[in-house]
Amino acid sequence: MPVHHANIIGPVLLLDDIAGGRLHLSALFVGTKEETPPPIYLSRQEVAAKRIACQGATTVWRMRFDVPSDRTSTYRWNDQDFDIAGDTTGDLRLAYVSCNGEEIGDMEREGSERNAMWARLRDEHRHRPFALMLHGGDQVYADEVTQGHTLSEDWPDGIPDAPSAEALADLRDHLRDRFFARYRALYAAPELAWLAARVPSLMQWDDHDICDGWGSLPRSRTESAVGQTLFAVARECFLIFQHGATEGDLPARFFDSGGAHLGWGIRAASLRILAPDLRSERSRKRIMGPGSWSQMETETQAAFQGHTMLMSSVPLLGPRMSLLEGLMRIIPRMQKYEDDLRDQWQSRAHREEWRRMLATARDMLQQDGHNLTALSGEIHLATRAVMDAGRGQQLHQLVASGIAHRAPPKGWARFLGALAWLGENPLPGHPIRIQPLPGQRTRYSAERNFLVLDRSGGDWAATWHLEESGPTAPLPLDGRPDR
Repeated sequence: MPVHHANIIGPVLLLDDIAGGRLHLSALFVGTKEETPPPIYLSRQEVAAKRIACQGATTVWRMRFDVPSDRTSTYRWNDQDFDIAGDTTGDLRLAYVSCNGEEIGDMEREGSERNAMWARLRDEHRHRPFALMLHGGDQVYADEVTQGHTLSEDWPDGIPDAPSAEALADLRDHLRDRFFARYRALYAAPELAWLAARVPSLMQWDDHDICDGWGSLPRSRTESAVGQTLFAVARECFLIFQHGATEGDLPARFFDSGGAHLGWGIRAASLRILAPDLRSERSRKRIMGPGSWSQMETETQAAFQGHTMLMSSVPLLGPRMSLLEGLMRIIPRMQKYEDDLRDQWQSRAHREEWRRMLATARDMLQQDGHNLTALSGEIHLATRAVMDAGRGQQLHQLVASGIAHRAPPKGWARFLGALAWLGENPLPGHPIRIQPLPGQRTRYSAERNFLVLDRSGGDWAATWHLEESGPTAPLPLDGRPDR
């Protein structure tokens, strides 16, 4: 059950950084102005709450503290002890999830159905604890927050030309109300709340954390006064609720302390996790802007021994989506899906940038003493892919999506599998193949799912947990061709 102190929801643990042999953590609480959360107690420390945001009757509080990164630790809050499996130096487990919601009616779904896979993830932690929980995008589905206000009711199809400053201020207040309510409901869910109090999270955003298709919509929408207000509120709430941060107060793991983009990275013993920002600088003609590319180039040049988990909210390796885009040009009723395909690395609009990203990943992978795996969500299916990286190495792409979003029809999964049969070779000499999950017959599995990453004796393996089929056999991630 979630820990409540009257009207307080939390704690929600967020990893600020790993440095100096310590996990630097934020514990987030959502409550009211009238009731300050009681302090967190550690063996030799008492940590008081700091108010970081308010909206209406809701107040968000934060407590920052640190624990060793080479052992299990315990903290106490509200007369209850919470264990953190914080040893990142040897064998460890990571959980990867994405797509925690749905576009329509998510707030009205029955809790035990909606959070069934969260319950399984909770049981996995009880069986063998996770050190960290990685969230790969669409942690919140904000698509309906624009409803109920005259400026945004018809978003993105219809927006006013020149709204007044007063009307935009009222819209900002309306949107903040809706975002705060959604995050509060998510963190109050008992299945997630139990995990979030014990497993530090690292989060990367995607379009639904803002609105469906953000960055792939026409510039007349995203650069309008309404669009910019929506983005500003979504970004503020993303920082507050997914990073425990505010403007000018970003954790040390963020690449740009000024927040022009929100890419981040952490390093532990023989483990690096990179999450470039694929939304802040996105447009219809690019996925990443100068800031995110600077992050990737800096990390590529930096010496690192071990395994890099590269989080790409949209799948880095995928089928020939350009064929679908071609069909849309001649079938008018399919054109409404153009923004969905333009969101992908595989879109015709992003072909050169996709090649650049694949070459960057290949160069990282080929460094001595180094391996790399790409992690993605977004498509509401489970799948995997491999790219021949040369020198007898493979780049693995693991897709786990979604933890709460219900799966699309199995016919869609079969169609994508048929499309993947054609193969793809955007980077000459480095063909991409979409592969079934271990034990599965089809390339795409249309079931809700999450991913578990295990490091044992220095070797990594991945296991998908599928709602109907159960866990797959472990997939080795040693970078060598499939055996």
